[in-house]
Amino acid sequence: MARRARIVLLGADGESNERVAELVGVSLPTVRLWRGRYLARGLAGLGDAPRPGRPRTIDHRKIVTATLTPPPKRLGVTHWSSRLLAARLKVSPATVARAWRAYGVQPWRAESFRFSTDPELVGKVTDVVGLYLAPPENAVVLCVDEKSQIQALDRTQPVLLMQPGLIERRSHDYVRHGTSTLFAALDIATGQITAALKARHRRQEFLAFLRQVARAYPEVELHLVMDNYAAHKTPEVRTWLAANPRNHVHLTPTHASWMNLVEVWFGIVERQAIRRGVFRSVKELNAKIRAFIDGWNDRSHPFIWTKTAEQVLAKANPKQTSKTDH
Repeated sequence: MARRARIVLLGADGESNERVAELVGVSLPTVRLWRGRYLARGLAGLGDAPRPGRPRTIDHRKIVTATLTPPPKRLGVTHWSSRLLAARLKVSPATVARAWRAYGVQPWRAESFRFSTDPELVGKVTDVVGLYLAPPENAVVLCVDEKSQIQALDRTQPVLLMQPGLIERRSHDYVRHGTSTLFAALDIATGQITAALKARHRRQEFLAFLRQVARAYPEVELHLVMDNYAAHKTPEVRTWLAANPRNHVHLTPTHASWMNLVEVWFGIVERQAIRRGVFRSVKELNAKIRAFIDGWNDRSHPFIWTKTAEQVLAKANPKQTSKTDH
């Protein structure tokens, strides 16, 4: 409708049909069509005319309603496919697919979710989001976590490199040479990473990493965003934090570690350095990760949180869908 109105307005300004077609990005017959309809019927002429052919007799709403109804148990399937539903409704699979596209129904897709059961959900969300959106002055906000069980995988055959017309290919089977744990602290203001690679994932390794972070940021207030992993709350860690009061801990709610921005960076290192790598030892894996971190710190960028606490809580709180007891 906007394009048709622009054609008419440009014509009213005295532009030629050829010039209008060039400015609007349509063909010359299209310009003539809509200018002619406007001259004949005014604004009503800019609407859609009745389409030729037989009117549609199949109600897409009935197809969608059938799609939202679970399949009969005798079929043994969890959801409808276009062919199964088409056979049941005695229509073509293409008709079912058109109805699904029209209403945005996608039975073949599913996602998982988890609501936080933390009794201090509101307070923790408000605290962490407030720290992201309005960091304290003369202080550093660090998102701290660990990525455990990183596998050093070696393929049984050499990787076939990408070529014109062919993607990179690798053998399906692999040899596992051990695992490593990556401890990381993300400075959200700069994107800089302080990291350590450890063989194990215990309170001893976590406490050693906290001391490393404290040495990397001397004589400045540190606000550490962490999740509720048991190693983060052991008596040894609590004692060290009490003896070093410039380190302030902010815990994310239970089942909400996604609020820790270092998880975003873990996704980056997984995609860009680990997933497609071939490692013949844990030492080789660790060397690759360290090289990535060095390169990352040379090109790092701030990590900016955009959602308010109210927006997060609107999605974090479970929605009541029924009042049944089960």
